[in-house]
Amino acid sequence: MSYFEHQGCQLYYEDHGQGAPLVLVHGLGSSTRDWEYQLPALVGHYRVLAMDMRGHGRSGKPRERYSVAGFAADVAALIEHLGLGPVHLVGISMGGMIGFQLGVDRPELLKSLTIVNSGPELKPRSPSDFVNLAKRWLFSRLFSMETIGKGLGRLLFPKPEQAELREKVEQRWMLNDKRAYLASLDALIGWGVRERLAAIACPTLVVTADRDYTPVSVKESYVRELPDARLVVIEDSRHGTPLDQPERFNATLLDFLDEVERQHSKDPEKC
Repeated sequence: MSYFEHQGCQLYYEDHGQGAPLVLVHGLGSSTRDWEYQLPALVGHYRVLAMDMRGHGRSGKPRERYSVAGFAADVAALIEHLGLGPVHLVGISMGGMIGFQLGVDRPELLKSLTIVNSGPELKPRSPSDFVNLAKRWLFSRLFSMETIGKGLGRLLFPKPEQAELREKVEQRWMLNDKRAYLASLDALIGWGVRERLAAIACPTLVVTADRDYTPVSVKESYVRELPDARLVVIEDSRHGTPLDQPERFNATLLDFLDEVERQHSKDPEKC
């Protein structure tokens, strides 16, 4: 287990394999453990770094206001702490938001960016958006982490054969510090960098489940605003794509990363 300190917070990270550096950033209420089906496939090809964001997992949980910019600064600090240089970054859900923030704030740190079931903003654009966000904010405060975990498990993995995945969500969600979880959720609501997407020049892969919280059309719209991006839709999947469709997800990710590495070896000046 490895830790480093940034802005008064002890941050936990794992370091596996050798090769070009690849950083994995988890979603809200999750941790490095949610990449368990990716690590075996990735470590034979890349040096894989996975970290627990502040407020999550084995990282510190300071009593402070969290922000997506602050999360991205923590990721940047890890990259600089290890002297990694430009990295491949993969972020799911909240981790994708952190990836977008890092991409607009510190584009020089990214060789490529992979966004999974996420977007460049979490702002209500319609009355229904506002109602849905308000419900999520309220329910997160009214219900225990155990109750939230059970509901989330049923939502993400509803099939009978996905019982093991449901159990993982339920067990892991209970381990969250509720204060830190709520502070992290508050950091996401109202956040956005969509107007700055042109700053992300590196190759970008957007992976979306066909049954994610937001429709494929939402991802299609922002992919068109990125300078060098492509969209891949994973069928028969919901918000937890790396868990419910690991083989398809891993193959898609590796194909993209290998393509970027080949291009980079031909043209090192290209992001």
